[in-house]
Amino acid sequence: MGDDRWAGWPEAWAGTDVDVRTVMGAIPREVKDRFQYDRIPWQRFPHRYGPGEEIPVRLTTLASGDAEAADRALGELWENLHHQGSTVAVGALAVPFLVRIAASGIPGVRADTLRLVAEIGRCQHFGDGTREGLLHVAEDPLEVEGTTMCPTNWAIQAARDAVTDDLDLLFPLLSDPDAAVRSATAFVLAVATGQMPRTSSALHRRLAVEDDPVVRASLILAIAQLAREHQDEHAPGWARELWSNPGRSPEIRIGAALAWLCLVDDPVPDELRALLNDPTTDQCNDLFQRVPWLPPVDSNDGLRRCVHDMLTPGLPWPPWHNV
Repeated sequence: MGDDRWAGWPEAWAGTDVDVRTVMGAIPREVKDRFQYDRIPWQRFPHRYGPGEEIPVRLTTLASGDAEAADRALGELWENLHHQGSTVAVGALAVPFLVRIAASGIPGVRADTLRLVAEIGRCQHFGDGTREGLLHVAEDPLEVEGTTMCPTNWAIQAARDAVTDDLDLLFPLLSDPDAAVRSATAFVLAVATGQMPRTSSALHRRLAVEDDPVVRASLILAIAQLAREHQDEHAPGWARELWSNPGRSPEIRIGAALAWLCLVDDPVPDELRALLNDPTTDQCNDLFQRVPWLPPVDSNDGLRRCVHDMLTPGLPWPPWHNV
């Protein structure tokens, strides 16, 4: 960063045409609704594998009626827009179109498309199952993507704002016939930056009628993530009521226990420790591996890793759990 281009970086770049937040905010709704890709400055934000301007081709294929081609395009988009778990600026530009494709596209790729949207809108979580990390969204302000030198937290903010602008497209997906779509929708809604009361209410209403255990756990973590960021003082009491009630189903108690631990700094109560160390909790690991928050923590043992990291912070994760 020795030449004049980098003077005052990143503050001097804020609000300019290389600030993806500014670019995102200037995109008219009709451009998104009509999929007018030619009006988006993709080439301004290259990624590790290309110049950015090839992203519309992959989005078009994803929205096509060809299930095999759409699945292949989605895999390429994951690689391009979320390489090694990191958000890039061009990924944020793709979010409005990914949301619209998920809302109206091929059902078979809908859940994975939504999960990509959510991952673009949050920081990398590889191996972070801690109380501070599991529901954390923002990236370190000094973290940058190497291709454009755009601060990663700017890209995440742009993606989250795009999600917030399209809440009305996302809320109906909470009632989708596919449980995987409902779970992924909760994951996306948890990164919204505005309309927190409305979004939280929608998640609570869905939780009251939801019968799928994976979706229930996802809804609880989504509610807690919004509450954590917006400092909802009622959320810890809500989560504690859920995990401390033996009449609740295991996934609700476990999900609420993880949520409560992320919402407060209190010492771990003996009752909660006993719940999470109970053999029946360990038996839920496979179920929780389908809850979107958990695979980034560990590709095989997300729940076990979270329980370990939250109850025994500072101790290394046992290497045999990664075999």
